[in-house]
Amino acid sequence: MSAQYKKKDFMSDQLVRWCPGCGDYAILSQVQTALAELGRPPHEVAVISGIGCSSRFPYYMNTYGFHTLHGRAPAFATGLKLARPELSVWVITGDGDALSIGGNHLIHLLRRNVDLNVLLFNNRIYGLTKGQYSPTSEVGKKTKSSPMGSLDAPFNPLEVALGAGATYVARSVDIFTKHLKSQLVDAEAHRGTSFVEIYQNCNIFNDGAFTAFTEKAVRDDRVLYMEPGKPLVWGATTRYGLAIQGLDFKAIEITDEEDPRVLRHDPSNKILAHFLARLDGSDGMPVPVGLFYRQARPTYDSAFADQVAEARQKLGNGDLASLIDAGDTWEV
Repeated sequence: MSAQYKKKDFMSDQLVRWCPGCGDYAILSQVQTALAELGRPPHEVAVISGIGCSSRFPYYMNTYGFHTLHGRAPAFATGLKLARPELSVWVITGDGDALSIGGNHLIHLLRRNVDLNVLLFNNRIYGLTKGQYSPTSEVGKKTKSSPMGSLDAPFNPLEVALGAGATYVARSVDIFTKHLKSQLVDAEAHRGTSFVEIYQNCNIFNDGAFTAFTEKAVRDDRVLYMEPGKPLVWGATTRYGLAIQGLDFKAIEITDEEDPRVLRHDPSNKILAHFLARLDGSDGMPVPVGLFYRQARPTYDSAFADQVAEARQKLGNGDLASLIDAGDTWEV
């Protein structure tokens, strides 16, 4: 990693304005820190966003950026990566922007495996429009748009990504700063679409959505930090390990992390990734963070570049004026 750049090199001159205490501040800080660590100059980075609180991101980054349409950031980012493949492209989106109006764009970006990074800020609420329930809000959530409680079963962003064919799927938390930064660095190293869900607290409209497992007093007993090849274990005083029972997981109390009953994390195992993605901290189970799944697969942008090169070799560079004048033409 290069030490050529500092965090401040990726900070714009704009006043950062989110609600005081918003988790977006922490995420912005770690994205800027991660980019500095990666050693890419700011002019080789582009940040593309849709609509929502998180979508203010491009204004605060001293990089190329585009604040686009609601849910359409994946489409704009795809076009940019195809036109400028040398850029490091980052899509900044939220649970409403990406999974509601932008759901179709997101799943096709993931299946195509364009070489860019998607950061989905999940606060389980619509924050910018002042507190309506979102595609990730829990059943029974009372909001301005669901005064009697939401009837919708929520999306699990990780399962959506896995089901759409994503080649890199991970999760972190806004206040887990060291973990978040390392996850961002790892995501950028992946060739293909990296999808990182980030639990982000909206302290105005959905405060405390994740405190049951993110507070320091309970964190070690509730969070499973996954590392490739390492045992899936957690717990501060009492240690637990994740084991298989039939076709499901069970938590077993252990005294030795090398207990043969404990599963070791294998991010190449998609079935395991699906099982881990379903753990939500209920029934004595932990909430997993880290890399869930990674697969090496050709990228869409590379295949696109190969097709363009092949076409040029066969047909030449082409001429726009000749194309316009070819065949039946008329004057208006």
